[in-house]
Amino acid sequence: MHVVETEAVPKKEHTAAPTRQRDLGRIARLLSFRNISAVYVFIVLFVIFSIWVPSTFLSGDTWRALIDSQAVTAMLAVGLVVALSAGAFDLAIGATLGFGSILVAWLLVKHGIPMVPAIALTIVAGAVVGLVNGLLVVKARIDSFIATLGMSSILLAMIAWISSSQQIPGLSNSFQKLGTTQIFGLTLPVYLMLGIALAAWYVLDLTPVGRHVYATGGNTEAARLAGVRTGAVVVLALVCCGAVAAFSGLLVTSALGTGDPTIGPAYLLPAFSAAFLGSTQFRGGRFNVWGTVLAVYVLATGVKGLQLAGAPIWIPDLFNGVALLLAVGLAKYQGSARRAGAVRRLLKLDRS
Repeated sequence: MHVVETEAVPKKEHTAAPTRQRDLGRIARLLSFRNISAVYVFIVLFVIFSIWVPSTFLSGDTWRALIDSQAVTAMLAVGLVVALSAGAFDLAIGATLGFGSILVAWLLVKHGIPMVPAIALTIVAGAVVGLVNGLLVVKARIDSFIATLGMSSILLAMIAWISSSQQIPGLSNSFQKLGTTQIFGLTLPVYLMLGIALAAWYVLDLTPVGRHVYATGGNTEAARLAGVRTGAVVVLALVCCGAVAAFSGLLVTSALGTGDPTIGPAYLLPAFSAAFLGSTQFRGGRFNVWGTVLAVYVLATGVKGLQLAGAPIWIPDLFNGVALLLAVGLAKYQGSARRAGAVRRLLKLDRS
């Protein structure tokens, strides 16, 4: 009995050691700069601006304003993630947001339509824009860059026609409360953004529909051969993107208290920058919801810090442009590295 006991202990320790090594390796990968670089960038930015402009940067009012002001951008970027995950580049999201913004004001003020129907019609209009984009891509076989770029120009023309290139004031207080009501110190759009992000994450990551979306964006032909209705997936993704963009636009109008025909294009670059930077977080080159939300606030922190330090007004465009270029490059590098790793594992298995 004594011999059996002495032999069993080393055997147990021998089997436990690889398990600990795997756990430590998994933790190291999760905390690596490559996996959560935005978190480390945020920490660096926070330290720099806390030292540079502590009196304003560390103010609670500054952070509440930053969280509130970026809710719409984060919401728009989440909608964009759905389209990008299906392999469709929606360059019309900024114009769709502007269209939703001016359309809801036009319905409420010019036509006296009640608030709930006006909101519903605006969201449906955004979905229709996405549907047209999807049909142009799937049925007319127009590249999504070209199709959505053309749609963006059409929407800008419609915005100018509806508004006569003038602001539409006179919105009711009840509608303005949608964008200004505060709950626990944060405005309602923050919670609406989190709700949309949670729904998008659940569908993309935890349902067969999400797997079909990622499969279509990863390799359309392979997904089609596997039985995925890739055309329907692309159309549905663009419909969702359009609906979210229009909803984001009406929230902007609610917060501003007036319909502004010029606001849409300014949201295009931040949304794409956040989506591509977000793809480098958590999922190793794959578009994902929470990485995108994180990226929105990391980029906003950098811009806000520079503004508080007295940087020129063109800094936000420069910052977002550089971030987009770096994020796209990093996302492509991670995607190439992941594919190379898969090939190496396959060759190793073949040799075995």
